[in-house]
Amino acid sequence: MVNIRELSTGLLALPDARPVEWRISDSLVGYDDALAVMDARAAAIAGHTAPELVWLLEHPPLYTAGTSAKDEQLVEERFPVHQTGRGGQMTYHGPGQRVAYVMLDLHQRGPDVRRYVATLEEWIIRTLAAFNVRGERREDRIGVWVKRPDKGLGYEDKIAAIGVRIKRWVTLHGLAINVEPDLSHFSGIVPCGVSDARYGVTSLFDLGQIVTLEEVDMVMRREFDGLFGNKAG
Repeated sequence: MVNIRELSTGLLALPDARPVEWRISDSLVGYDDALAVMDARAAAIAGHTAPELVWLLEHPPLYTAGTSAKDEQLVEERFPVHQTGRGGQMTYHGPGQRVAYVMLDLHQRGPDVRRYVATLEEWIIRTLAAFNVRGERREDRIGVWVKRPDKGLGYEDKIAAIGVRIKRWVTLHGLAINVEPDLSHFSGIVPCGVSDARYGVTSLFDLGQIVTLEEVDMVMRREFDGLFGNKAG
């Protein structure tokens, strides 16, 4: 297991590299369009012709099937289903959810995929903490979880999902934090393959935290610098 104390020292940082580009899309971005942009940018990063990129956006309502997804995880095809090369199973994207696509050069930062995923988790946890939400990681479940004692003993809800792909040691895809999405949209799938009734889905809004995407973006940008270095350009 990755030592989280080590993460705080910025082992993935490149202090002498050019700044990471930071892009925020104000309108909904189609999934296929996002894939095309990511693939092109990842190739340019691998070829040292473009800087690393963090891209914050929202998608229209849709489901994505990762490389481990199973047919039975699609309960009802309420929205378009996109096959994707990222790891993981079925997930939902839609308005009110902050998606962060992260394109970093792990060849330069250190070719350690487990450390990278753990750092993404820590990025989410620190972001949530700024809004008085305690996010936690689980050994047997990917993503970031929130305990829900109000629902019963042992109940937990997922507030953020992670799914990554590595191509020529450049990262693609990333994470999604539920800020204020329509949580009923998750009912069309078995989110991330977790079918245990004790484990559901939540959001900052569902937990009583009324915040905007812009506020979340500001915190994410600040916490990114602390973990990955390279202040955004």
